[in-house]
Amino acid sequence: MKKDIHPDYHEITVQMTDGSSFTTRSTWGKAGDLLKLDIDSVTHPAWTGVHRLIDSGGRLARFNKRFKDFGLKNQDTEEEKT
Repeated sequence: MKKDIHPDYHEITVQMTDGSSFTTRSTWGKAGDLLKLDIDSVTHPAWTGVHRLIDSGGRLARFNKRFKDFGLKNQDTEEEKT
């Protein structure tokens, strides 16, 4: 095996979003560093089953405004015309 080609593999502490933490081994950071998670199995919709629609930068509002008249015509107005 070649020397000095592998990254340093050391222990770090991972802090979950709820404040709990655990120790694992990783190549991330330096020995003893704390990795704080923004999203984990406690908060991510894939594990919680709770899905929220997040509008970042008004994109959803802009989409709804642009395509509000797009789609099928109302059947009531079709029937009134005949």
